Formats: sequence, structure tokens, C-alpha cells
Amino acid sequence: MTRLYRCTGALIAAIGCLLVVTPSASGVLARPWPSLLGSRDAFPPEVSEAVDRVWFEPTLIRILNGHPVHVPFDVYVAFLDTPEVTAAAARFRKLRSYEIRVLDGDRYWASDGDGANGIAQVLRREPRRRVLLSRGEHSGPILGRISGSALTILDLEPREDVVNPRLTAYVHIDNRVAAALARALTPSLGFLVDRKLGEGLRVTAEVAEWAVDRSGGFCEWLAREPLAAGRRDRILAVVPSCARTELPRAALDRGSKHDVHTGAGAARAD
Repeated sequence: MTRLYRCTGALIAAIGCLLVVTPSASGVLARPWPSLLGSRDAFPPEVSEAVDRVWFEPTLIRILNGHPVHVPFDVYVAFLDTPEVTAAAARFRKLRSYEIRVLDGDRYWASDGDGANGIAQVLRREPRRRVLLSRGEHSGPILGRISGSALTILDLEPREDVVNPRLTAYVHIDNRVAAALARALTPSLGFLVDRKLGEGLRVTAEVAEWAVDRSGGFCEWLAREPLAAGRRDRILAVVPSCARTELPRAALDRGSKHDVHTGAGAARAD
């Protein structure tokens, strides 16, 4: 029984690293190319093939409604679109030990600090939606190396100064044994999967709420943290009160020369 629990924990960690959040039936599902991505021809062949794998042959489909985030919409979106900043703040606040490195404008390398790492690419940005494709793996002593892909859809519903996030993810686990185990365990242990997947949304929410709390010390942290100038400016644009706390421009320019190794996530559940 102890070994089963350990295997379950390792599998949940592997699924969680793909940023997933209702198990599906096994086998190929008859559905067209996802219309929310637009034309298939708009993407390179390797991206289209990766989307096909998770969309037509998902191991799991998870849907997670995040708790309301009490910040203005533009503040939440800014932290969502600068995950390396969110991750750095999360580490400073000792929320999680995620690390994220910006590869280019739409791709990120990420690690959860607990054996999982991968690359995520933003496929589509809309005012109230983000669509990401991720590829990652988790290494552990129980199940060894587990790899997989996920297509994650994050919908945002703003209401005054509250944002309600909803996460839908299609997950494909490469290893057949691990995939079968995931399908078998999720009906009874799905709440554990959702809790793991919810960590990212919870971290993003807590960092965003910290940023609008004028007594919380966020501005002082932002002024000291060595971030790329453009990414810092993205946050200052939505939290203008922090501009008065900023260090001299020379100090900021020195920080912009550093490689950014930070982290964040998206998902949340009790």
C-alpha cells in the first residue's frame, strides 16, 4: 500500500509539471483541430504535430476553476504574461521554488524545483484567453522518467476588481504504463491531481495580490530584484505606485543584463 501511495504521488507530480488540470475516455477522440488556435497552417509542422498528439489522444482532460483573484484585470494579466517575474516573487515570498527562464517572446523553460522541468510556448494570446503548449518530464525514484505534453487553455473572466480564472488542459503521457495508471487513479484521486495543478494559479494569485497591497513591500522587492528592464516596465505599467520606489536607472540597467531564472505557474484548487 505504501508503494502504491508513492507511485501515485510521483505520477501526480509528473502530471502537475505539465500544468494540467476530468479524465477522458481512452483512445482517439473524434474532434476537429481546435478552432481556438485558428488555422493549422499558421504553425510550424512540429508544433502542429505536438498539438495533434495532445488534442486527439489525451491521456487526461482536466478542468479547474480558480478562486477569485482580488486585483484589477490588467494587474493579473501582467503577472500572467511575465511568469519569470511571478516566479521570482514567489521564491522571495517562499511560496514555491519554481524557476523560469525566458527563451524568447513566447517560449519559456521552467522547473518546479522538485524533479520536473520542461518548455512552454504561448500559441495564442487573446484579451481574455491564453493558450499554451508545453512539453516536460519528471524524474523520480519510483516511476523513473515520465515525459508528456499538454495543451493548456486559460480563460479569464474579469468582474470589477476581481478576476476568475478557468483552466482546461489536454494531457498526453508518453509512457503507456504511466498513462494507464493515471487513467485508473484519477477517478478516485482526482482531487489530489487538481490540488497539485492548482499550485500555479494559487501562486500567481498570491503574487498579484501582494503587488497591490501597498503595505506588503512589493515595490521595494521590485526595485531590488535584477529583472530585465522591459519585464520590470511591464509590471510598473500596472502598478504605477511602485515607480516612486524604483532604484536609479543605472541600477536597473545592470539588472537587465542578468539572465532571468525564475518561476511561476497557473492553476489552483483546495
